[in-house]
Amino acid sequence: MNWTLIALGVVALVVGTLALAGIMGSVQSSPCRDVKDTEGGVGPGVGDAGFTRAMELVSRTTLSPGNAVEIFMNGDETYPRLWEDLRAARESITIQMYYCEKGKMADTLREILLERVRGGVTVYFLYDAFGSTLPDEYIESLDAGGVRTAKFRPLRFWTAHKTQHRAHIRVVCIDGRLGYTGGFGIADKWYGNGRDKDQWRDSNVRFTGPAVLQLQSAFVACWTEATGDLLVGDVIFPPEVERLDDGAFCGLMHGAPGVGSSTAERFFALSIAGARRRLYITNSYFVPDIDFRKMLIDSAKRGVDVRVLTAGESSDVKSTLYAGRARYEELLRGGVRIYEYRTTMMHAKTLVVDSQWGAVGSMNADNRSLSFNEETVLLMLGDDSGSTLERHFTEDLEHADEVTLDVFVRRGMMERLKEHAAHLPWRVL
Repeated sequence: MNWTLIALGVVALVVGTLALAGIMGSVQSSPCRDVKDTEGGVGPGVGDAGFTRAMELVSRTTLSPGNAVEIFMNGDETYPRLWEDLRAARESITIQMYYCEKGKMADTLREILLERVRGGVTVYFLYDAFGSTLPDEYIESLDAGGVRTAKFRPLRFWTAHKTQHRAHIRVVCIDGRLGYTGGFGIADKWYGNGRDKDQWRDSNVRFTGPAVLQLQSAFVACWTEATGDLLVGDVIFPPEVERLDDGAFCGLMHGAPGVGSSTAERFFALSIAGARRRLYITNSYFVPDIDFRKMLIDSAKRGVDVRVLTAGESSDVKSTLYAGRARYEELLRGGVRIYEYRTTMMHAKTLVVDSQWGAVGSMNADNRSLSFNEETVLLMLGDDSGSTLERHFTEDLEHADEVTLDVFVRRGMMERLKEHAAHLPWRVL
C-alpha cells in the first residue's frame, strides 16, 4: 500500500472540501424577499409602536432610552473629538478597525495609545487581516509599548472557508461609556471637510448611554475569536452607564455572517417597509440584490419619496460603481430617485425614514455587507437624529448630480458593457 499516495489523496480531499466550502459560502445571498404582516400588509410604519418591537426582535438589537448622540459628516468634525476623547480615557480603550494604513493619522493614533498605556489605561487594538496595511513595525511598536494587539481572521490553510467573511466593523469604546462607529478608518484620506477632492465624505456617530455596552459587546465577540480570550469585568462592561432623561432610543446592531437570513438584511428590509413618507439612503457601495430593489420600488409605488445617494466618478472602487449602475434603469423606472456624489469619494452609510428612524454605521447596501461581513450600525429612534440625517442628506444633494432616466438610457454601449461585466460577480462585491 502506497501511504504517500494515500496521504496526498487525503490532503487533496481536505483542500478541495475547504475550497468548495469557500466557493459555496461566497455565492450566498440574502433569502429575505419581502416584508409582510399576518394580514398581508407591509408591516408597521416607523412611527407605530409595533415597529420598535418588530425591529428589536428581527435585528436582535435592544433599543434602550437615555442615549446621547452626535452625528458627524466629515473628518474635520470626527477626529478632533475622537483624539480628545481617547486622550481623556481613564480605564480602557478598545478599538476595532477594518481599514488602516500608515500616515499622519496612524501616527497620531499610535502616539495617543502609547501615552494612555503609560498612564495606566488598558488598550486593545484589533485590526482586520485584509483591510489593514499597517506595516509590521507599526504593530510591533504598539506591542512593545503595552498595547494588546490582534489580527482578525488572517489567511490560513485551515480557515480558508472564512476568508470572505471580513470584520468591516468600526468600533471605538472609551472606558466602556463612550462609543464611536460609522464608516471612518485610520487613513489620511478621511481628514477634511468631505467636500473637496481627496477629502472623503463620511458619516460617523459619537454616543453615550446603554448602546455603548452593545458596541463593546461587538468588539468582545471579535476579540474572542481572534485571541481565544473572552473579555469581561467592570472595566469592559461598567455596571452603570449614564442615561439621559430625554435621550434617544438607540441600539447597536452587530451584523454577523451566518447561514440563512442575517440580522443586517432583516434590519434593512424592515426599515424600507416601515417608510410612509420619506426614505433616504446614503451608501457608498450601492449594489442591492433583486429583492431589495423590488422593496425599494414597492415603497416608491406606495407614495414614499425614495432617494438614494451614492458614490459617483470619484468612487474608489470603480467595479462597484459600474455594478450599481447596471441596475439604475430598473430603479429609476420604478420611481426611485438616484444621485451620485460629485466632488469627492462618498463613503457614508446612513439611512433615515420619515425623520424618525435613522441608522449610521459601517454597513454597505451590497451583498457583502448583508451576508458576509461583521458590521456595526447604530440604530436610532426619536430625538433629533432623524432630522439631522435628513438635513445632511439634503445638504449633500447640493454636491451631487441626479441620475435621470431620459439621460441615463442614452449612455453608450461601452458603458453598458462595463456595467454588465462589473455586475456579474455582484454577490461578492
